[in-house]
Amino acid sequence: MTPTEWAGFGAGVITVLSGGLIGLRFIVKGWLNELRPNSGSSMKDAVDRIDARSLKLEQRVDDLYSLLVKRQ
Repeated sequence: MTPTEWAGFGAGVITVLSGGLIGLRFIVKGWLNELRPNSGSSMKDAVDRIDARSLKLEQRVDDLYSLLVKRQ
């Protein structure tokens, strides 16, 4: 291969790799945006709401259990 062909091959490889990295960066940015709170519509906000509800439910179950134990 001539130096011109090697230069073209190298440029092609660099172009493909940089395109792949740009695509990966775009995907990761989208995932990170879902993990940041944004006043209610992100996945992190949904998980936080579910966690808060489960803690309240756990407390209610504990209270009911203690009431049942006191009655016996």
